Parts: sequence; structure tokens; C-alpha cells
Amino acid sequence: MSRMVKCVKLNKELPALPFKPFDNELGQRIYDNVSQEAWFMWIEHSKMIVNEYRLDLTQQRAHEVLLEQCEAYFFGEGAAVPPDYVPQQTK
Repeated sequence: MSRMVKCVKLNKELPALPFKPFDNELGQRIYDNVSQEAWFMWIEHSKMIVNEYRLDLTQQRAHEVLLEQCEAYFFGEGAAVPPDYVPQQTK
């Protein structure tokens, strides 16, 4: 049976991540409080952040921005959408 958590993002009891996503305090908080489902939502959201902010993932500052946004996404007001972001229109 998989480990369960009360997910802070989805506000319900769901299967937890099987690993800490980062080797720091934020990674531990995510491991203890975020479901797999919410983590997959973050992965999709992080792609938008990388693309919209044109982050260069070879640069340390880009990783810092992603960690800040990740913390806000799960434990803050929610990650800020870039000012020029226009959601993709579905047909």
C-alpha cells in the first residue's frame, strides 16, 4: 500500500510522492504534504514558467526562480503567472 498524505494543494487524502523531489527543506515539506497528483500538476505548471520567463536551466538563478515558484505553488498564494502570459486557447 502506498503512503498517503493530506495534500496541501488539493485538500484531500491522496497517494504521496515516493521520493523527496529536492534535497533540502522544501523537498522534505513537499514529501510530507504533497500528493503525486499535485506534483504532476506542478510539473506542468513549471513548464509554463520556464517557457514564459524564458529561463535558462543551465543558470543557477533559473533554478532559484523555480524553487521560489514551487514553494509559492504549494505553500503560498500560488505561483505568480508571468505578466504577459496568455493561456493557450483550446478548440
